[in-house]
Amino acid sequence: MATKTNKSATAANRTPEAAGALKELFIDEMKDIYWAEQHLVKALPKMIKGATADELKQAITDHLEQTKNHVSRLESAFESIGEKAKAVKCEAMAGLLKEAEELLDETDKGTEVRDVAIISAAQKVEHYEIATYGTLKTLATTLGLSEAADLFSQTLEEEKTADALLSEVGENYVNEAALSE
Repeated sequence: MATKTNKSATAANRTPEAAGALKELFIDEMKDIYWAEQHLVKALPKMIKGATADELKQAITDHLEQTKNHVSRLESAFESIGEKAKAVKCEAMAGLLKEAEELLDETDKGTEVRDVAIISAAQKVEHYEIATYGTLKTLATTLGLSEAADLFSQTLEEEKTADALLSEVGENYVNEAALSE
């Protein structure tokens, strides 16, 4: 028969080494997404410039401003845990941004097909960010870092909203327009 493990029993069994290893992983993940957000700030203007549909341009422009706030929010999260903000190359984001550039290169300027490609690339980025911020929020909560958890929760909700908006733009206009080209 399986026994239930309550949170207080689990907490009592934690070793300082395990807590230290978990916090180290948490900080590494923060450094990774910090790099990713900084590079996204540089990449989003290229997507805006490459987009045709005004709705898509606006959605990405709005998210660029949010992304700048995500960088600042990450800096606040680092500060809240007594760490210096430091970026370490995020191989996943580097790959996603490279793919986005390739999609821009492989599609014709001024076409809705290019807009579909931009939405695809942007949503891949959003899904990576949603996964990362969800993990960071959970780890911050587990580690008792409530201020960082709150900051990551705010960013997580913004990333989910950005993803939903990209879906809406694609479904309400861009996909059908691309089919007609």
